[in-house]
Amino acid sequence: MNQAVRLDGSMHGDRARLDLKRRSLGGACLAHALHDGYTDLLYVMLPVWQAEFGLGYAGLAVLRSLYYATMGGLQVPADRLAARWPIRAGLAVSTLVAAAGFCVMALSASLAGLCAGLVLAGVGASIQHPRASHLVAQAYGGSARGPLGIYNFAGDLGKALFPVAVALLLGILAWRPVAGLMAGVGLAAALALVLVLPRGSLDAAPARAHRIGGEGRGFSLLMTVGALDTATRMGTLLFLPFLLEAKGGTGTTTGLALALVFSGGAFGKAVCGWLGERLGVVTCVLATETATALLVAALLLLPLGPTLVVLPLVGLVLNGTSSVLYGTVPDLAPRGDVGRAFALFYTAVIGSGGLAPIAYGALGDRMGSGVGLLAAAATALTIVPLVLCLRRPLARIEREAEQEQARL
Repeated sequence: MNQAVRLDGSMHGDRARLDLKRRSLGGACLAHALHDGYTDLLYVMLPVWQAEFGLGYAGLAVLRSLYYATMGGLQVPADRLAARWPIRAGLAVSTLVAAAGFCVMALSASLAGLCAGLVLAGVGASIQHPRASHLVAQAYGGSARGPLGIYNFAGDLGKALFPVAVALLLGILAWRPVAGLMAGVGLAAALALVLVLPRGSLDAAPARAHRIGGEGRGFSLLMTVGALDTATRMGTLLFLPFLLEAKGGTGTTTGLALALVFSGGAFGKAVCGWLGERLGVVTCVLATETATALLVAALLLLPLGPTLVVLPLVGLVLNGTSSVLYGTVPDLAPRGDVGRAFALFYTAVIGSGGLAPIAYGALGDRMGSGVGLLAAAATALTIVPLVLCLRRPLARIEREAEQEQARL
């Protein structure tokens, strides 16, 4: 009878842990889809704001940077503040603040009000990435790489859905009512997060017990690889429309091409997290970055038709690496502080996403879009020796994991 009681208790505990994992991943994916959708729908709004406020391209860049720079620059302090709250409160409040930013935009009657709304939305978005990533890492422990890939994939779903929805709504409504509707979506998402996410703090989730923290140098290398991977992606996307135009493509062709790249990228983010778990971080990143460099360079040589055919594969390797890198953050987090490590990593990645297009654009202005695209391919190749240097710290982590398991 005692054995039956133990078995029943074990089964109940397994069900509870599985439920915790599902709710943690589901809530994190919801938050990521919403906040990434908020980020990318701004691109659809920019032409409308340009017409209403008489802004030039520099002015539009400043508007975008108000949101993007606030989100990137506040990753570390926002994570430090939110770490004191229960996870449900942290992610729900971040979503409410972002939604409030869109509400301010909807009610604004001036450019100053729009700017204030963008900054407020950026403040809310700054909390989501480190907190939600940390939640998934805590819930899944040593097997978090695949779930983090799913979390990453959810962000791409938001990027695909929100801009399309806003573009359709702008065909029948003015931009302020559309911003108000987006605020309502954020309010509903915040309520859903309260219902879905587990109670308690992050520390209450099953820890990644056999990982005791990485070396500072290993984590610095990982951040550098993440920044360069983001730079490669931004450079490729910057010059791709001009490349297609030079091959005889139209605006419709460019839209189709970007859809092919993003669909392949979403699939890559889901698949590469799983591959990184099975093939190893170094092997997977070497494969994706080498393939990225070769495929991006090949785009210069291929005619328009074959270019469109290979674009989903380009998107797969171009975006897929990020899932492997995100999944490695808990392994190499200095002193085992996973939340702060995610905040630092996202700061580096978002910062690179903001600065890289400026650098590639200046190079393209001086030497042409073809050279700019080759520079993006070369950036992918510079990652190869860096990721090889990650072998040593990752091997140390694996040895420590084996020793920890042997003691248990």
